[in-house]
Amino acid sequence: QVQLVESGGGSVQAGGSLRLSCVASVITISNRCMAWFRQAPGKGREWVAGISSSGARTDYADSVKGRFTISRDNAKETVSLQMNSLKPEDTAMYYCASTMYASSSRCFSRASEDLTYWGQGTQVTVPS
Repeated sequence: QVQLVESGGGSVQAGGSLRLSCVASVITISNRCMAWFRQAPGKGREWVAGISSSGARTDYADSVKGRFTISRDNAKETVSLQMNSLKPEDTAMYYCASTMYASSSRCFSRASEDLTYWGQGTQVTVPS
């Protein structure tokens, strides 16, 4: 029943790096755009990055632009988020998500309600 599974989270010092991965199981994501969201305690779900099905288009929230890189390996049904220069404010549960329909551009809308398939999340902690 699990459709997307995130991994790679952990605790890292400020300025460090982590690489998150999201792998599809019962669905295919090679024909879907993908997005990463995050949610800190007491806060709403925040859009972090999006990538088109081919990987040709990527976009990032201003808060992570220049530090995070989203990529994908469609042959492995995997999407990654390389996070460099991590800051305490990056601390959150990170989720990958995808659209219901192929050929959708809603991964760039920055609205969580536009995404259908979600993983269980992986925790990223950056102590102050």
